[in-house]
Amino acid sequence: MNLRNIKYTLILCSAVTLTSCASQKAATPVKTPASKPKPDLPPEPVAAIPPANETFRTVLPEIKREFRGAWIASVANINWPSRNNLSVDQQKAEAIAMLDMLSNNNFNAVIFQARPSADALYTSSLEPWSYFLTGQTGVAPHPNYDPLQFWTEEAHKRGLELHVWLNPYRAHHSNGGSPNSLSMVNKLSDIVIRLKNGMYWFDPADPKTQGHVSNVVKDIVKRYDIDAVHFDDYFYPYATYNKGADFPDTKTWNAYVSSGGTLSRADWRRDNVNKFVERIYKEIHAEKNYVKFGISPFGIWKPGYPAGITGSSQYDELYADAKLWLNKGWVDYFSPQLYWPIESKGQPFEALLSWWKSENTMNRHLWPGLNTVEVRSSDRPAEIKNQIEVSRQVLGNDAGEVHWSIAGLTKNAGMLPVLKNGPYKEKALVPKSPWIKTIPLQTPSLFVKDNGNSVQVSWSVKNIKDVFQWVLFTQYNGVWETEILTLDQISKEIPKTKDGKSLNAAAIKAVDRLGNESDYTAKMLK
Repeated sequence: MNLRNIKYTLILCSAVTLTSCASQKAATPVKTPASKPKPDLPPEPVAAIPPANETFRTVLPEIKREFRGAWIASVANINWPSRNNLSVDQQKAEAIAMLDMLSNNNFNAVIFQARPSADALYTSSLEPWSYFLTGQTGVAPHPNYDPLQFWTEEAHKRGLELHVWLNPYRAHHSNGGSPNSLSMVNKLSDIVIRLKNGMYWFDPADPKTQGHVSNVVKDIVKRYDIDAVHFDDYFYPYATYNKGADFPDTKTWNAYVSSGGTLSRADWRRDNVNKFVERIYKEIHAEKNYVKFGISPFGIWKPGYPAGITGSSQYDELYADAKLWLNKGWVDYFSPQLYWPIESKGQPFEALLSWWKSENTMNRHLWPGLNTVEVRSSDRPAEIKNQIEVSRQVLGNDAGEVHWSIAGLTKNAGMLPVLKNGPYKEKALVPKSPWIKTIPLQTPSLFVKDNGNSVQVSWSVKNIKDVFQWVLFTQYNGVWETEILTLDQISKEIPKTKDGKSLNAAAIKAVDRLGNESDYTAKMLK
């Protein structure tokens, strides 16, 4: 061993542990001649803290999660567009205002009604343009654009999921003008039934109905970059729609009996809907496994479930066995419409939510629908805030809620401040859906530029198409802070001091559209 190697060994030993190199020193004792010049030696290894801008491993805080959605109804121009004669620019301006409001108040999802009644607020070869969009069934907007594509793109720009809300069986709404030659009432007249309140309904028992609606759903899932498909509580119609008379499905019922069917008429109707729900769930995931399927049924399965519950029975009136769908896991999320106050005697909010949770045997998402528009309360914002808190207590880390509807957020001056200053004070990611298998995200790269009083951090990842959002972590005086950023935010200027505290480090994670996080990259910033 020559002189240079011996001295380098001794220096490394002193930087780590002297004992680890004791055998080398004992075997080769050397004394450097005083007259010989000292060679240039490599610097000693530095201690455990990484130098500035070098990556390191740490423990990052958990990211807050909660589903926060709002329904936007197009039927009868309830929410959007506010009238059926708006210009395209006015339609877009209304949409942008709604999406900005949701994003600015820390919501993370919008449930947009794109098919209110066998019509389309999107470009479709299967069904006509909606009366509620242009004032005439089958007439495209002018200049032509695709509202669903617009809503989806603008929602994603703001970090909001876009759920497409479809009514599977309603063929024509009584507020939708007179059916014309382009209406599905006339195009599919053999499977459409006129109800006594002026609405038209597809016969859920007819295989042609099931095939048509299936094709509509698959077409949307295939062509649009949506995050979920959503059905509400309309299956077989409410009894009042036919003025108390039984649903007129004698044709399909007689065909079932003639073919040897043995179910009762009520069970047969429920079986029609059950098979359809299972079919839609499977077909959505076969087309795009990451697109979720959600249903928001009437909030009561049957009176007496749980004990003391009174009211309508969706099981017996709508022939919707929603409990079965949840038990079977034929949904990715379930939003029972719990539109009653916490203190309601016949329909107490917490008791109903806890019962639905007890039926959630497949551990799907359970996010109750809240009646933000008109829940009976002397202080509606306080009632909704309290319902959110109750939901968090009952549901734990998988909490969430959907507000009926966006009008309840915009038309009550106190609602948004109460939510933004209370339960929605911080942004949140949607809860993960672990039963939906996905390819893990790649770890982002993190880049740093010193700008004097601040540091510019930027990031990138190779497979950007799989990313929906970012989470940026910054550490001041050893304490981590988190910030959820939209996909197009790929850099940020970070001050070196904040509130008298010094910047130590930054880290970045990518998040996919199901809320799954990538591994992180962290760097010291000094």
